[in-house]
Amino acid sequence: MTSNRTTLAELRTMDVPQLAALPIDHLALLADDVATLKADAKTLGDKLATALHSRFGDQAAVTRRIEGKDTGRVRFQVGGFEIVADLPKRTEWDQGRLRDAVAVLRGWGEDPADYVTVEMSVPESRYAAWPPRIRALFEPARTVGTGRPTYTLRSTEP
Repeated sequence: MTSNRTTLAELRTMDVPQLAALPIDHLALLADDVATLKADAKTLGDKLATALHSRFGDQAAVTRRIEGKDTGRVRFQVGGFEIVADLPKRTEWDQGRLRDAVAVLRGWGEDPADYVTVEMSVPESRYAAWPPRIRALFEPARTVGTGRPTYTLRSTEP
């Protein structure tokens, strides 16, 4: 039995206008196929990353220890391959304690900007709830952009 549906192989050869002109049911099926591919790719990528860590994690840890590192990139050779093992450092800061430290710096006459960066943000839900007078004060500092559009196609037929 053959199908009239557009395949992923055909999708790879189509330009955007051709793709946009497809019947909506084909677009919906292709969107489902792509979502499945993404999920599979993530699952496979996670599985491979776990296997690589299982195989090379101990040697990477030993190499880091020899080099006097807790984190970062190390290189070692295995079976004709150079293995580059990276263990990134992830730092988190307690915001309350940072505020306290910044207050101490100010008390010492230091400029906290010489030591820390501060990024202020306003949650959109709070902004929307502000009285007009407060919104007007902050409006010049606000820029609204858009992200990448996404579309979900679901059949309404049983």
